[in-house]
Amino acid sequence: MLKSKPPPVSSGSPDDIEAAFYDALQAGDIDRLMVCWSDEDEMVCIHPGGAWLVGPAAIRQGFEAMFANGTIRIQAVKVRKLDGLGSSVHSVLERIEVLTQEGLHHVYVMATNVYHQTAQGWRLVAHHASPGSAHELQEVSPTPLVLH
Repeated sequence: MLKSKPPPVSSGSPDDIEAAFYDALQAGDIDRLMVCWSDEDEMVCIHPGGAWLVGPAAIRQGFEAMFANGTIRIQAVKVRKLDGLGSSVHSVLERIEVLTQEGLHHVYVMATNVYHQTAQGWRLVAHHASPGSAHELQEVSPTPLVLH
């Protein structure tokens, strides 16, 4: 039986695409995950400590390798957004559940997700993730000394 490809996400906001991306990660569903991405040859993905993946085929292979170890219990716990006319940049603190010999632990990853408005709607064009720590839960955001 042929598995049908999920329909592309054609409407919605960058927030909707981001929610679909994290849902697909948790479900381990490569097809649902890939419809969140643009089809640009120059889109990029870098996993913590991983290679620079460029283009749809390399990105798909990278996530398929991750899913070979099971689903990813991941949650975006804090998001900062910078929106423009045709792009949106999200700085995300991700919490990932990891099962070790000592039990369940949380690890943190700092990620930047970049979305562009395309003919197909908003799509992910870059995901860059770096190892983080619980310390990142504390934001450093200086308060202005002078208010105008």
